Amino acid sequence: MRTISVWLCILTLAATAAPRAHAQDAATQAQLDKISGEIQDVQDALAQQDKRITTLEQKINDLQDKLNQPGGNDYASAEDLKNLAQQVQEIDKKRQEDNEKILTALEKLGGSGKFRKPDLTPSPAPMDNNNPGTTSTATGPQQGYYYTIAPGNTLSAIAKAYRAQGVKVTVDDILKANPGLNPNELSVGKKIFIPAPQ
Repeated sequence: MRTISVWLCILTLAATAAPRAHAQDAATQAQLDKISGEIQDVQDALAQQDKRITTLEQKINDLQDKLNQPGGNDYASAEDLKNLAQQVQEIDKKRQEDNEKILTALEKLGGSGKFRKPDLTPSPAPMDNNNPGTTSTATGPQQGYYYTIAPGNTLSAIAKAYRAQGVKVTVDDILKANPGLNPNELSVGKKIFIPAPQ
């Protein structure tokens, strides 16, 4: 009977120990699964980084090859040149449109009296009030033209307009022929003398 009770004790102990061991095995297995999943995530991340590093190394090698080519720093693709040519054509078209607008505006100004074409009718030189019968220059009689200043006129624009008509005159020539004339304060309606070339 003693043997049976010993065996019963052993069976009781084994029965109570088996669920404990099974519970420990399940917890250990769960931890092992978790660790395996984390290891797999790390391996995937390392594989992605290896791909990125390989791609960057390839790009660096390509750039080094381009730099080692003759004229590598001045390299431009056919597409770059095509885009540049198109931009230049657009700028030139815009320049031509602006030029036409400027010419139209100048024509309107010419018609409104703000800027008139110079009167190229020959006129006698201005008289020197101190010596009647002589011109204001010491070199003798001077041929030229009278111009009436209009709003918006400048001496450089007036000289340019006369040069366009074939009269070679500069701003300095106009100032010498009109003593006391202030180029920064031109009075509208005042007549000035434009000397003709000698």
